[in-house]
Amino acid sequence: MQARMDNPAVILPEAMRALLAFGDAASGQGVPESTIELVKLRASQVNGCSACVHMHARDMRKAGESDERLFTVAAWREAPFFTEPERVALELTEVLTRLADSANPVPDELWARVREHYDERAASALLVAIANINVWNRLNAAVHQVAGSW
Repeated sequence: MQARMDNPAVILPEAMRALLAFGDAASGQGVPESTIELVKLRASQVNGCSACVHMHARDMRKAGESDERLFTVAAWREAPFFTEPERVALELTEVLTRLADSANPVPDELWARVREHYDERAASALLVAIANINVWNRLNAAVHQVAGSW
């Protein structure tokens, strides 16, 4: 595979700064970094963004994430390696990544479970992290960003 062009965020430094700042806003707001990374990996899997799947799995492994969790995040519902707050974050990630799959992608029942585990600040950080990785995935998909090229 060959990229069609450089990533738009590389071509437009203002976009890079904005996307990095937007993503950084989710850090330190009550969501563990390991959960933020799981969200990034899962959204990237759903979107088929090989560049982000590769990058986030590699970064998670360097940070000490277990192989069991890395290998099973795509099947998190059936795997025993995830906490309930992580499961809620992963479910929210999937529905927000697949908005068109449902007329009401975030039903009240799911939102109640989100708020059971995350206060308003943490829930906001989680939403920002999910939105941010989806932007990166879409940019990478458009230009055919090659895994391992960052």
